[in-house]
Amino acid sequence: MAKRVKPRVKVPKSASAGEVVTIKTLISHPMESGQRKDKDGNLIPRRIINSFKCEFNGQPVFSCDIDPAISANPYFEFSARVGESGTFKFTWVDDDGTVYELEEPIAVN
Repeated sequence: MAKRVKPRVKVPKSASAGEVVTIKTLISHPMESGQRKDKDGNLIPRRIINSFKCEFNGQPVFSCDIDPAISANPYFEFSARVGESGTFKFTWVDDDGTVYELEEPIAVN
């Protein structure tokens, strides 16, 4: 597990039925590519978030596979149409199998 990993998301607290909302996510993570060397000349092992997905009430909204070329602290912004109140579930998976999850509710008026 990487140290100081902190997922953050921004989801509106409420929306109208059928409204398209913008969702922003960021995870604080060093994202080591595995190509750099330490001060002794040894390769620093690869440690990246290799996948991200978002679900709304169990249904997929957005997902992606992440390659080593992405910068540290990956940020994603995407839109989703909400037709009912529910919960967005965000999942990030690290190379070592560590899973970081966060859930955010949204109320539909």
